[in-house]
Amino acid sequence: MLYGIAAATASFLLAALLAGLLRAPALRLALLDRRRRRPVPLLGGVAVVLVTGLVAWAGDGTGVVPLGPAVGRLLVAATAVGALGLAADVWRLRRRWVVAGSAVAAACVVPYEVTGPVAGGLAVVWIALVAAAFQGLDHADGVAGTVGVVTAFGVAACAAAEVMDALAVLLSVLAAALTGFLLHNWHPARVALGACGSLFAGFLLAGAAVFTRAGHEPGTGAGVLFALTAVAGADAVLVLLSRRLARRPPLRSGPDHLAHRLRRLGLTPPGAAVTLGLASFCGVLVGVLVHTGWAGRVAVLWVAGGAVVAVVALSRVRVYGPAGRARTVDREPSRATGVGSAASSRGAIFPVRQTRSSEKVQVSAPLRVRNG
Repeated sequence: MLYGIAAATASFLLAALLAGLLRAPALRLALLDRRRRRPVPLLGGVAVVLVTGLVAWAGDGTGVVPLGPAVGRLLVAATAVGALGLAADVWRLRRRWVVAGSAVAAACVVPYEVTGPVAGGLAVVWIALVAAAFQGLDHADGVAGTVGVVTAFGVAACAAAEVMDALAVLLSVLAAALTGFLLHNWHPARVALGACGSLFAGFLLAGAAVFTRAGHEPGTGAGVLFALTAVAGADAVLVLLSRRLARRPPLRSGPDHLAHRLRRLGLTPPGAAVTLGLASFCGVLVGVLVHTGWAGRVAVLWVAGGAVVAVVALSRVRVYGPAGRARTVDREPSRATGVGSAASSRGAIFPVRQTRSSEKVQVSAPLRVRNG
């Protein structure tokens, strides 16, 4: 108990310190995401991965909280997925390769001797999809970190109920590291998780949830796993559905996630993050209650119904312009020219002079676009 508190405190402080230190190298290397026309460094996830692994392996090395072979493999696989995410941040790997790599890593950690081959194969697919869904949550300030912290505490509670102390401590360390990272990621964000941190957190949470439900009734287990990750799943379904209806490529980024639509309904960026955090808490609470037997599996249907209602309702919020073109979420005056919204509206009415071939167009830096 005392070690868990000490480990969580150390993770919180180290993650907060390291995330701040990695901001400058990310700016120097141009590892940036564009949010509201401002660059946000993407190396915050590296801090979460390093701190979580360092503290967890320190507990294992000292013998205070041995991870064991299964949890150790899970942490190694999650770190490998985080490294794959870092490669995606640097070289912009295609999403299909990232998902395939996550699936290969998941196939190496699923306890087939307990789940069986069929359920184990489904668990591999589910872990890879949840990791990809968490990567999609890292599109707005504070969203991925908030949902990750809530989910980590919920899965840790399930692990503690199964007397999986090492797994519970590992998830507590992850939750503390994400909390320290949130000090820099809350609006206006100074650093973001990037694919490295979001894939690592999503993979570790999904894999740990599979471990806690291994050996239980498959139908109830599927319901618990869904409830624990309901927000990430609803966000992914909403994005894919809306892009399909708008005839947009499914991997083309756009302001069509849950947080973007909540912003269009009038919420502030912190308000959208808090709303999604509360929604995640409701789903996680139901999942924990069903897992521990305090609630029947019918309770999961309430989570499913709420997710369906949210997806249907928010899908009616317009985020695309004519011909499926994405609309901007935030309209700000141009700081470079000092022209306000009135001038931009006039530009939409009157034709704009096209740049001649003899004129030189100056671009300060290439714009790096992330698939969201």
